Amino acid sequence: MIRFSTQDDAVTFSVRAQPRAPKSKIVGEIEGVLKIRLAAPPVDGAANEELIYFLAKFFAVSRQSIEIIFGATAKNKIVRVHGITGEQFLAKLSAG
Repeated sequence: MIRFSTQDDAVTFSVRAQPRAPKSKIVGEIEGVLKIRLAAPPVDGAANEELIYFLAKFFAVSRQSIEIIFGATAKNKIVRVHGITGEQFLAKLSAG
């Protein structure tokens, strides 16, 4: 199960990003961390931009609602998604 916390109208969780994948997609969970393959190289912030774009589309929120709060230059990141509840977060992950 993905570990997450909620505060006000936001959900915060950890992501393990794997850049240079053929397609951006969620590949599962590793020790409570959401693992995502990204179709972008880790150059000039391209992988972070792809992560923001992918998560915004996945959770059906605007790109401005996604915030990388820690680990912008690392594979392990902490991400905050504004505008969703914990229940919505779990429902979206369960739906795939």
